[in-house]
Amino acid sequence: MTYAIDPTPLWTPNPASAGATRMAQLMAAEGKADYAELWQWSVDQPAAFWSKLWDFCGAVGDKGSQTLLDGDQMPGARWFPEARLNYAENLLQRRDTGEALVFWGEDKVKRRLSRAELYAEVARFQQFLIAAGVGEGDRVAGYLPNLPETLVAMLAATSLGAIWSSASPDFGVQGVLDRFGQIEPKVLICVDSYWYNGKPVDCLAKNAAVVAQMPSLLKTVVVPYLNAAPAIAGIAQALCWTDIPAVNREKEVIFKRVAFNHPLFIMFSSGTTGVPKCIVHCHGGVVLQHLKEHQLHSDVRPGDRLFYFTTCGWMMWNWLVSGLACGATVLLYDGSPFAGGGTVLFDYAAAEQMTHFGTSAKFIDAAAKLGLTPGKTHDLTALRAMFSTGSPLSPEGFEWVYREIKQDILLASISGGTDIVSCFVLGNPVLPVYRGEIQCRGLGMAVDVFDDEGRPVRLEKGELVCTRPFPAMPVGFWNDPDGRKYHAAYFERFPDIWCHGDFSELTAHDGMIIYGRSDATLNPGGVRIGTAEIYRQVEQLPEVLESLVIGQAWPPGKEDDVRVVLFVRLQEGQVLDQSLTERIKQQIRDNTTPRHVPAKVVQVQDIPRTKSGKIVELAVRNVVQAQPVKNVEALANPEALEYFRGRAELAD
Repeated sequence: MTYAIDPTPLWTPNPASAGATRMAQLMAAEGKADYAELWQWSVDQPAAFWSKLWDFCGAVGDKGSQTLLDGDQMPGARWFPEARLNYAENLLQRRDTGEALVFWGEDKVKRRLSRAELYAEVARFQQFLIAAGVGEGDRVAGYLPNLPETLVAMLAATSLGAIWSSASPDFGVQGVLDRFGQIEPKVLICVDSYWYNGKPVDCLAKNAAVVAQMPSLLKTVVVPYLNAAPAIAGIAQALCWTDIPAVNREKEVIFKRVAFNHPLFIMFSSGTTGVPKCIVHCHGGVVLQHLKEHQLHSDVRPGDRLFYFTTCGWMMWNWLVSGLACGATVLLYDGSPFAGGGTVLFDYAAAEQMTHFGTSAKFIDAAAKLGLTPGKTHDLTALRAMFSTGSPLSPEGFEWVYREIKQDILLASISGGTDIVSCFVLGNPVLPVYRGEIQCRGLGMAVDVFDDEGRPVRLEKGELVCTRPFPAMPVGFWNDPDGRKYHAAYFERFPDIWCHGDFSELTAHDGMIIYGRSDATLNPGGVRIGTAEIYRQVEQLPEVLESLVIGQAWPPGKEDDVRVVLFVRLQEGQVLDQSLTERIKQQIRDNTTPRHVPAKVVQVQDIPRTKSGKIVELAVRNVVQAQPVKNVEALANPEALEYFRGRAELAD
């Protein structure tokens, strides 16, 4: 089943506005008639494109005379082998009184820092790290909410050539140890407590337990968020953030310029099928890829106000804060997206004149189910773009944004991942938006769709691949000296081709549809079905809040065939009776194919998800089939797995 693509765009950019974008300026500079020509040049001539991008987007550093060595190897290509640069230096170019960041902690805490104040705070924390013995290649970890201090600590660490890694404070002790225990940080920054949905959540006992089991730590810093003077005596080698010595206001931040591929961030896979993989990203790749995605694909300009709803355990936090390199103000938020009566994010957008609003597809679905009408209730005059990621945005989600938020807006559904800390396919301010489609393949990203035999296909479902190297490829995995795990993760399916694991389709508009993760793709009777196709239909019914679908091996023990099983979480007070079950099946049958119709529909009280809000189909499948879930610490609500265990409905 393929989504029916409406030939009429939901949005077409105003020619004058499109002509003023950085994307249009680059097309003109390179003499390209349209985006298709620009993209083709960028993948056919990668050395010329990425060298041009460095200059055009204003990357700070020494570029060197060479751009690409061993460019026919993947992995193995070497970008800008003579370059020296520093990520933090690119973000801290400006030291004026303009706002660097605004922070809202739900509807309870509001703070803001100028660029000069941010720079001064980074200088202060950098001196603390130097005194603690942190230097190039050392790891510094944040177990933190999305606070200003998190950004300060990251910039101070990376300015020295140290490596930053972070996790959100809703992780349990074992989840943190599974991540940070592998990379052995010298310094840990954590928080006393945080707000979630109006309730305080204390973190001090978890902090103490983590620190006690991480012998690599030399210092622990506790950020006071809810309490001005938190009780930190029980945490070894700990001091309060406010007790870090002040420095002279004129103190310069030291920027250690490092090689292009010097490690910058260690990010973690979701870890629901084992201990999380430690994915290492480099200074140069992140700087160039984020400058490209912000300036060109998102039209982020100096003075814009960029927001993404994210925790510090999701790559979108890293993506968001890179907006400082474009001269944007970054809008940070911590807490529930539905705090303060359910509209807090739109309150934030209106109050702070947000120009770019980033969120998840699940948030958009939930806002629609709640009947929110932000375009009528809030002043969103400043808003020019909205981003959605985390899972495929349904065509109905596209329609809701244009109907209830704003008609004249760039809705950029984007997709990439932690693996590349950026996007393969994303938005474009000079192209129209079609219902249900991601607009385009990213510049410099040789993205294609392959069938099972490794042949490129168009207007057919297949595997999302990238056929040529790009600078934001990971340096590798931590503790993977021979690269075996790295190679297995991306290059085993198709030799010398990055296979990302998304079940996808290139459309007639040269856009992209993502149907779900390949490893969660259903295969009843040997026909591949993307889970997003079923979610799209089921969640249109007003009784259904959300759903999760798996393939259950059937009959038991016959692993080469499955039946489709659909779990539904219903609106409060609703019950899955025979009538609703039949309406669900009919909705799927009428709008997809008979093979999509579930053999079983089962009601559950909750659906398990990762810390970044993604539902975990594989973990549920394992529970249903009485197989172990290897890392429940990766889940935000692991108790929800019990709703799927031993269900009598699935025994026949």
